Amino acid sequence: MKLIAGLGNIGNKYTFTRHNAGFMLIDSIALNSKLSFRENSKLKCLMTNLRNGVDEYMLIKPTTFMNLSGEAVRAVMDYYKIDVKDVLIVFDDISLELGKIRFRSNGSDGGHNGIKSVIQHVGTQNIARLKIGIGPQPNIPSEVFVLQNFSKEELETLKEAICKAKEGIACYYTEGIQAAQNKFN
Repeated sequence: MKLIAGLGNIGNKYTFTRHNAGFMLIDSIALNSKLSFRENSKLKCLMTNLRNGVDEYMLIKPTTFMNLSGEAVRAVMDYYKIDVKDVLIVFDDISLELGKIRFRSNGSDGGHNGIKSVIQHVGTQNIARLKIGIGPQPNIPSEVFVLQNFSKEELETLKEAICKAKEGIACYYTEGIQAAQNKFN
């Protein structure tokens, strides 16, 4: 089983905020496959399963809020015995232009508290990730910027990026991280 964790903040007031780009991608995958999420309070997430041929994917949205996302990722990994090499974390990136995506096989948290929590709870920086650009950040504090809603125009650009990201995820799982980086970064 493979795990795709989208990071974001739970609750209607956060639905269309920049910080929820990871949730938006996971929601789009589920919607396309006619899947619905169920809450698992023990694992601290909303979750659903996706079967693609012989492969099975667990899609999750942590209910811990962004800064504690690692708790849910670790709980799901432990419960389902998912190896870190089978985990993909999807989250927003303010340093990446809106509409761009970037796959990384490892690295630091880059100042993002959600991936910082994941790295802390999983115990390694060697965890695959897909960043969804939400920048550039204007001259306001990042914690204010990421909690703003996307404009209608920005949502259209984001929708295109999410379509590209779904193609990228398919490439990542069939051809590997290097191929996904070469084709989609």
